[in-house]
Order: sequence, then C-alpha cells, then structure tokens
Amino acid sequence: MFTPETRDRLRSALLERAADDPDVTGAAFTGSHGTGDGDRWSDTDLVLAVRGSLQPVVTRWTDWCYGELGARHHWDLPRPPRAIRVFLLPEWLEIDLTFTPEDAFGPRGPQWRTVFGEARRQEPFREPDARYVTGLIWHHALHARMCVERGHWWQAEHWIGALRTEVITLACLRLGYPTAYDKGAHLLPPGLAGPLEATLVRSLAGPELRRALRAAAEAAADEIERSDPALASTLRPMLAELTGARSLTIRLMQQVSKMILVLHIEIHATSA
Repeated sequence: MFTPETRDRLRSALLERAADDPDVTGAAFTGSHGTGDGDRWSDTDLVLAVRGSLQPVVTRWTDWCYGELGARHHWDLPRPPRAIRVFLLPEWLEIDLTFTPEDAFGPRGPQWRTVFGEARRQEPFREPDARYVTGLIWHHALHARMCVERGHWWQAEHWIGALRTEVITLACLRLGYPTAYDKGAHLLPPGLAGPLEATLVRSLAGPELRRALRAAAEAAADEIERSDPALASTLRPMLAELTGARSLTIRLMQQVSKMILVLHIEIHATSA
C-alpha cells in the first residue's frame, strides 16, 4: 500500500503537470483533500479546467499517467459535460481526474479547494429526495422476497444489502449527514446503527435470508416512521406482511396452541 509521503509527492507532480499544461486554466482538489479532513487513506481527487475541447487533454493526460506514473488501469465515470477518469497506480494509489470546461469549473458542494484558476458559480449537488429513497426501500424489499421464494440466494442477498443501504441513506438525509456511498453511516448514533447489524446476511440458507430480510424491513419501517409517520402507518404493515413477520407470529401461536393441546391431553390421560 502507498504511504502518505508517496501520495503527497504524487499530488505535487499532478499540480506541476497542470501548471505546465497550456490547455489547463484551473485546478482544484475535491473530496476530503478539498476540505482538509483527509487521513492516511485518502485518495486524490483533482479537477482540471480545460480551455477548448476536452478529449485531446484527456488523451494527453492519460498517456502521461501510464508513461510517467505507471498507471495499471483506468475507467471512466460519465458526467457530461465533464469527463471523469479514474486511475489505479502502483502501490494502490488512486487518482480521480475530472476534466471540465472552463465555465463548469467551480464547487458544487463543500468539498472543494481551488489551487489556481477562476472558480465559477455552479448549481450545487442535490440531496436525494426522501420519497424517492422510501420508494427504493419498498422496491428492494419486494425484490428480495421474490428472490428468496425463487431460491435465487445470491440475488436475494444483493437486494437485502441494497435495502440496508437505502435505510442508511434515509437516516443520513434526515440527520443532515452525507448520503452518498454510506459516507455518513459511521456518524449514526448507536440506537440507529445497532439494529442494522441484524440485517447482515450470515449465510445463503433460506431461513437466514428471511431472517435478515425481516430485520431489514423492521429497521426500514422504524426509519420511515421517523421521517414520515403518516407514510409509515401505511408501509409498516405491508412490509411486515411481505417479510412474513405477521405470518411468523401466527405460526408461532399455532405451534404454542398445539403444544398446549398435547400437554392437556397428556395431563388428562395421566389423571385418568
């Protein structure tokens, strides 16, 4: 793994390269390095303002990353009009390079630090809509149940994990924590985060998947109630029905009734 010193030298090399590129008119760090709260494991996110066409600059920088920095692989994240190219370097160094037109160079959130160039006002990132997140919650729960019934164990595990992620997103949205990629999950109080441990799938056995799904549905219903009590009154019983919580209670009551009946018969037979 990389050391902080190696990563810092890389950042200096990137800025030096940017300053020498005649088509680059601005540079800014984003991510944790943009706010100064990065740590030993933080990667490097650099935004470059480009004069004219982006593609020649993207190609030139890509060649440089492979030729000078020894890049092992890269992939693109489509965000027009920007071009985002993510590089893997030796020692597991990651560089996220964003190439943007000059008029789109500027912060869209708090994680931004201009190094040089003119940062222009941009439309800020929008937080996800709570109703949309709630929709994903019941959607994921429904598909998890379908996959369990079909015996598609791995797909069921996927949907249960996705359901848990949306519950975390809804909680972070309500509390004002970062919502993307579960970045605010570690900030949730124990009373919220603790019950989510029960949603972790411990095996691909059908009963275990059903148990984890019930736990996820219960955690989802609790969080929906904190965000929208009226909606929770509608969705909570539906989630309970979907995940078998209600039918499980009925089955347990039936089993207890049978045990009581058997015990009554045995007592009657003994006394006779």
